[in-house]
Amino acid sequence: MRHALFTLALCLSLFAAQAKEPRRTATTTDTEVYFSPKGGCTEAVVRELDKARNTVLVQAYSFTSAPIAKALVDAHKRGVKVQVILDRSQRTERYSSADFVAHAEIATFIDARHAIAHNKVMVIDGATLLTGSFNFTTAAEKNNAENLLVIHNPELAAKYADNWQAHLAHSEPYAGR
Repeated sequence: MRHALFTLALCLSLFAAQAKEPRRTATTTDTEVYFSPKGGCTEAVVRELDKARNTVLVQAYSFTSAPIAKALVDAHKRGVKVQVILDRSQRTERYSSADFVAHAEIATFIDARHAIAHNKVMVIDGATLLTGSFNFTTAAEKNNAENLLVIHNPELAAKYADNWQAHLAHSEPYAGR
């Protein structure tokens, strides 16, 4: 009898604990947080790009990180549709990230409408969002105090993809120099 009462009490406490947990919808959010310097931001970006299967949308002021640039090119070579929007300053840099991705035959655009196109965003496969203060640069990983969020949430990713499309509408194709 004592064992049966204990089992009943345990079941009731588990049921009560489950009732207090928030109900999850079909769309859940899984978020990872990284900080720099040397906090794994670059590795997280590369890891997510390596998982890309369909699309990668990039908005960035610039990027100088060789591992990130290589991961974008590798995704493109795997058949992922990669598109990049960069700041107008990339037109005049000696050899810019715009030149690098354009020469790799990745669709590259320049957003010249704004004083600075300062977004730091990647939308991967319409479901994963990378954003934060983290510039896709070597200095951001090694020297700067920055942050990166990796958010697995299709609804939020869709909002950023819509914003990316709005910027694409006023951006100009860039073929490189």
